[in-house]
Amino acid sequence: MIVRMWEARAESYGVADLVTWVCDTALPDFDHDPLHVSSEVFSSTDHRVVVISKWRSNPRPLPDPPPMLLARPPHSWDFTQVDR
Repeated sequence: MIVRMWEARAESYGVADLVTWVCDTALPDFDHDPLHVSSEVFSSTDHRVVVISKWRSNPRPLPDPPPMLLARPPHSWDFTQVDR
């Protein structure tokens, strides 16, 4: 399994709109991908929005959010579970 963490810093006025965009525009397309397992969305008090998505393989990127909602471009990282 591959876990992709996607993070964007929203403009102070745009956090709610960025969360809405993620939930209503970006993520619904993943629901139809057989490689997608699940996704969770988080927000923070410092205007960050984070999406944690789990994939069987080959994670798909989120589309680019509307630029006017962003304080800086989004970043993403892929992780695999560590056996311990």
